[in-house]
Amino acid sequence: MSNKPLNYMLSDDKDLLSRISEGNKTAFSVLLNRYQAQVYTNALKIIKSHELAEEIVFTVFLKIWQHEHLNQIDSFGAYLRVTTRNQTLKVWRSLQIEERRNLYLQVHHKLEDRNTEDSILFNETSRLLDEAVRKLSPQQEAVYQLCHVEGKKYEEAAAHLSLSKLTVKTHMQLALRFIRKYMKAHTEIALALLYSHFIFF
Repeated sequence: MSNKPLNYMLSDDKDLLSRISEGNKTAFSVLLNRYQAQVYTNALKIIKSHELAEEIVFTVFLKIWQHEHLNQIDSFGAYLRVTTRNQTLKVWRSLQIEERRNLYLQVHHKLEDRNTEDSILFNETSRLLDEAVRKLSPQQEAVYQLCHVEGKKYEEAAAHLSLSKLTVKTHMQLALRFIRKYMKAHTEIALALLYSHFIFF
């Protein structure tokens, strides 16, 4: 290992690389001081982040320190430009992948929230409907069950309940009118509660 004094101004790149390959930390410090601003500036042009540009400077010079064939580099300037560009693009690609991943997660979470909200709304609507049907008169509930749920015609329901077709029709109209009013009044309350749930929790 060479222990000759190192002159910052007179040592050329090849001499520095030769000394660095021998483990000379002073030569490495000289090279670092000489080129770190250049690496930082070139990285910043692409990455647009001071913090990431500094990390790239560290990584580039770490690669130089760990390089096993520094003596074989003919043009250090060209080597430094290529290494800086490659490392910067590597970081940039990682950022793009991370950004796409975050976007996917945001969309996925929004869909999950939407599915949860839809599920709550469906369950709440079903509950209110069952509640409204239970509040019908016995005859109206029976007619609603036969005609609306089971799909029977008025004539079939009338025969089943021993009522006239007109009576069945009247019960059905009254049942639907009550259910619509009940659902409208209570759904507004349910929606308000649901909205407050998603805002505060």
